[in-house]
Amino acid sequence: MTDDEKYIRRCIQLAKNGMKNAQPNPMVGAVIVCNGRIIGEGYHQRCGEGHAEVNAIASVHDSNLLRQSTIYVSLEPCAHYGKTPPCADLIINKGIPRVVVGCMDPFAKVNGLGIKKLRDAGIEVKVGVLEDECRELNKRFMTFHSLHRPFVTLKWAQSADGFIGINDQRTHISNNLAQTICHKRRAEHQAIMVGRVTAQVDDPRLDVRQWVGSNPVRVVIDRSLGLPASLHLFDGTTPTIVLTEQDNVSQRPNTEYEHIDFSIDIVPQMLRCLHQRGIQSLLVEGGARLLQSFIDAGMWDEAFVETSDQALKKGVEAPVVHHGKVASVEDIDGHTMTCLKNLVKK
Repeated sequence: MTDDEKYIRRCIQLAKNGMKNAQPNPMVGAVIVCNGRIIGEGYHQRCGEGHAEVNAIASVHDSNLLRQSTIYVSLEPCAHYGKTPPCADLIINKGIPRVVVGCMDPFAKVNGLGIKKLRDAGIEVKVGVLEDECRELNKRFMTFHSLHRPFVTLKWAQSADGFIGINDQRTHISNNLAQTICHKRRAEHQAIMVGRVTAQVDDPRLDVRQWVGSNPVRVVIDRSLGLPASLHLFDGTTPTIVLTEQDNVSQRPNTEYEHIDFSIDIVPQMLRCLHQRGIQSLLVEGGARLLQSFIDAGMWDEAFVETSDQALKKGVEAPVVHHGKVASVEDIDGHTMTCLKNLVKK
């Protein structure tokens, strides 16, 4: 491992501290090194507050050392005025002579402009150190700005013989540990989606009651607005978005409606609606038809499939994944959790 890789890896470690509060901004870490010694560190702690570079520079006790230092950043320094001034300008004004960047920022107002500004000022800039790891760190942010849709995670539990449930019956397949992991995953996404049948049969809360964090925005498909108002989805405790073909919609607490044309593929439409609302990540939990529609459209990024050791012998068949690569396989208290990555994203 080179020194540049070592310090960028430290940037990634720091950046993860902002996982809860940085969004919708990316997680970013910064390290300042002078003569082989770290003299400053920082990360983006909260949206609207100082970026990683600002916090790292502020942590340096002797600012005179900055003119002899290298600043390492996991993501390209910003070049625009947002809620805070451009970090590229701060680096230039402080006289830091060398910048090492993990990966470029795909956000339209940055996207190479920060690097260009630094180089135009005569600063040495190295880009692409541990690039894959840095992009993985902000996979949701990257997908949102490069593919113009939310990062889509699919999740389902299936029996040993490949069924996800029995028709029109609430079927428990997940074990307790897997359910807790599911709630953790919910807390890591901005929105969660189910189809009409799942909403009606399972009456899910779609919250994070078994974990610590914010409940995701609930999204449900209800083409004809036939779902009863008594469902947990409409209890008003968490914002709910209903995707429907109806124009005249009923009023329910903390619920909004989006019109979808069901005569054409609805997956791009749904993702477009969520993208316009600034939702960067979506967890799709069911049912089988909805999950399969995302798979067939190629508009998914990763899938978590829990396989029980018990057989159902009949029921609703589990989705079939196309272009999926196994990224990991774990034992979850006797069940198998397989993570798949989409090799052909759209």
